Amino acid sequence: MLKIEAQPWAVMVEHGRACFPRECCGILVGSAGDAGDNVVTLAIACTNAYEGDQKDRFELDPRDVIKAERAAREQRQGVVGFFHSHPNEDAYFSATDLKFSAPGYSNVVMSIRDGEFSHAKCFIANFDQTAAEPEELHYA
Repeated sequence: MLKIEAQPWAVMVEHGRACFPRECCGILVGSAGDAGDNVVTLAIACTNAYEGDQKDRFELDPRDVIKAERAAREQRQGVVGFFHSHPNEDAYFSATDLKFSAPGYSNVVMSIRDGEFSHAKCFIANFDQTAAEPEELHYA
């Protein structure tokens, strides 16, 4: 299960709104909770580095990933996942999402419809990147 605290959730939703009609992307920092679930305490909004049409594609800049890993270490936490939006689409894990995923990490997909948050789902890709299982998601 992935639990996202109120402050990082607000960052994620605002980033999705601000990037609309393009996909937003970012990194989730947190730690294991008491029940063995991951608790997100920091969401880092990143610039979509994809050089093509960003309405249905995103790419994280490796420099943003390094910065997030440093921020996580400073807080004695770790990178637990990633997030991105699907503008005017459902929150699903596409074939492209799977192909470029980080296996074993939580991947939150937010549906942003007409510039407003609609819903979100979470997925974890297997290590072969051949399938992704839904992960229970709780957010403030």
